[in-house]
This record gives sequence, C-alpha cells and structure tokens, in this order.
Amino acid sequence: MSVTAPQGFRAAGVTAGLKPSGKPDVALVVNDGPFEAAAAVFTSNRCKANPVLWSERAIGDGRLRAVVLNSGGANCYTGPEGFQTTHATAEKVAELGGFGAYDVLVCSTGLIGPLFSRERMLAGVEAATATLSTDGGADAATAIMTTDTVAKQSVHTSPAGWTIGGMAKGAGMLAPALATMLVVVTTDAEVDAAGLDAALRAATRVSFDRLDSDGCQSTNDTVALLASGASGVTPDPVEFTDALTAVCTDLARQLLADAEGADHEIAIEVRGAASEEDAVEVGRSVARSNLFKAAIFGKDPNWGRILAAVGTTGAAFDPADLDVAMNDVWICRKGMAADDPAGVDLEPRAVHIVIDLKSGDATATIWTNDLTHAYVHENSAYST
Repeated sequence: MSVTAPQGFRAAGVTAGLKPSGKPDVALVVNDGPFEAAAAVFTSNRCKANPVLWSERAIGDGRLRAVVLNSGGANCYTGPEGFQTTHATAEKVAELGGFGAYDVLVCSTGLIGPLFSRERMLAGVEAATATLSTDGGADAATAIMTTDTVAKQSVHTSPAGWTIGGMAKGAGMLAPALATMLVVVTTDAEVDAAGLDAALRAATRVSFDRLDSDGCQSTNDTVALLASGASGVTPDPVEFTDALTAVCTDLARQLLADAEGADHEIAIEVRGAASEEDAVEVGRSVARSNLFKAAIFGKDPNWGRILAAVGTTGAAFDPADLDVAMNDVWICRKGMAADDPAGVDLEPRAVHIVIDLKSGDATATIWTNDLTHAYVHENSAYST
C-alpha cells in the first residue's frame, strides 16, 4: 500500500500519454488530514528543474495537501512555458481538490530538455483525481517509474498506532546532494512541520545521501514527507526519526538494487575515521572510482584501486597503515598485501568493502554499484 498505508491518504496512478510506451505516467498523492504538515528536501544541483523551483516555494509554509508527479519528462530547461506547465499542474490539482496551488508539490522525471504536453498532463491530473483511493499507493508507485524495472515501496507500522509509508523512483543519476531521486513519504502520526523537517533531514543524511550509484546528480531530486495526523498519536521524536530512517534506508537500498545495468551492490564501510565527514569522503571517493567499479564488475579483487581512491581525499590517515577487506577477506594490512585475494568471492551480487583508516572512532557506509557494459549501453542512447 506504500503511501496509502497510513490513515488519511489517497493516491492514484494513471496513463496520460506522456510516455511513448503508453505506460502509467501521472501519480497523485492527497493528504485528507486533519493535519497538513509537511517537509521536503531537494537537489542542491544549481541547474534545477521547473517543478523543483515551484516546490521549493510551495513548502515554505510547512503545509501540503497533495503531491503530483509525472514520468515521461523532466520539465527541466524548458523555459517559461515549462514553468507555466508546472504552475498549471498545481492549479489543476488545487482546483479539483478544493485547496490552494501552493498546497501542491510538483515532481517530474524523465529526459531533460523536451517539453511534454500540458494538455495531456492536465488531463492526467483529472483522471488521477477521479480515481484517488486508499488502495492507490501501488498504482502511484508504478506511475513514477522511468528506467526503473520495479516499483519501490516501504511501510513501517509502530506498535504505538502510527504508520509511515513511502514510494520512490530512481535507477540512474543517483548521487547525493541532500536528497536524490523522487520520493514521497507519508505518515498518520501527529508531527508538526518543524518536527517533520528535523526528522527528514536526519533520515536522508544517513540513507539517500549515502547512496552514490554513478556520481551523477539529478536536476529534479525531491524527497517529500507529509503528515495527516489521522492516527491521533504523537510519537516520541527519536522513535519517529528512527522509523523514518528505516523506511528511507529501505527505499534507498531498493533503488541501489535496481540501478541501471548493475551486477553488484557494493557497501563501502569506512571505519576508524577521525570524523564522520572523513569517513563519508573516503567512502564516496571509492564509490566514484570508475577503476574500482570496473574491477568489481570484472570480479577482480584489486585493492590497489581502493587505496588509490582513498589517497585523493583530505581525510586523516597514515598512507602506510591502511587495512582493506573485501567480502571478509583482509587483502591489505598496513598498506601492504595480506591475505590471498584469490579467496575473495565476487560471484554474489552483494559486495562488502571495509576500509580501516585507524585514525579515530567514526564510521560511515556508502552504497554504490559496479560499472557494467549494460550501464554504458543504456546511457549511451538514453535520449534516442
């Protein structure tokens, strides 16, 4: 049920003809209250799509009644006409829902540059509004897919009587910048806008921000959190943040599992860092090394690729005293060859890298995937 698992939400996913494939391409999530509190985080890419520019304003008062999303076009670099399409979309949702346009968050995903049909988009909004349902979460999750092969959904129900549900899309251009991909999370807990914002930023920091599939940051990234308060329960802030983090982490891992063309899902765990920032920097440097990612694709336990990437960072460490393990085999100790790399089994999809900097107590894990022929093939002709 994803976003409709919490009480107080309806959703729909319909086909508006924005995708040449004829697959569903417009999704709508509506908060029926009684709360209207919301929070959102967006891409920090300076080149922002029209929906992001609109939505950054809409979330300013910490209130939302609806999120409308389309696949089949990013509506980015489409000029004033594209922004007018975003505005018209919000106005149509608001008109049909009986609330204000700035109570509507707009999200788009697809190819940058082309301008999709405003008429089809508005017709899609009408169709989605007419089919809103408390069982519509799965349809909405399907309608936001682009190169995704499966819909991504997650639900957490607290014994205290409140629920969090979420949906996400993303299979490429997955790199951190406060948030990545398109994600809508809902809850029926009674949490005000300030509480939602604090929890969302804490959750994204250790979930979506730790996902670095290909180092390419999208222009459309949005993660939205809406609270209906329909459960009548006010959760403990720590418990709520922990549950939200679990949902966001689950969705992030689903995105990684569906990354374009990937053969391996790689967890890069950095231990012994002087600070969490150092650990993240080291993990991200390795995750963005094409040499390392290509080696994993080739099932080559080449730990030299890892140390070379670590050395490009400003983290605190002694280059002559680094340890590296790959799938539980310590192939490097004290900056030298250790256990036989032939013992590393890279046949399974899951790969676990451990890097010990021996400079402190901080740790962080970055998730990435390998660089494959299939990834290059898919992205070599994405627009054609």
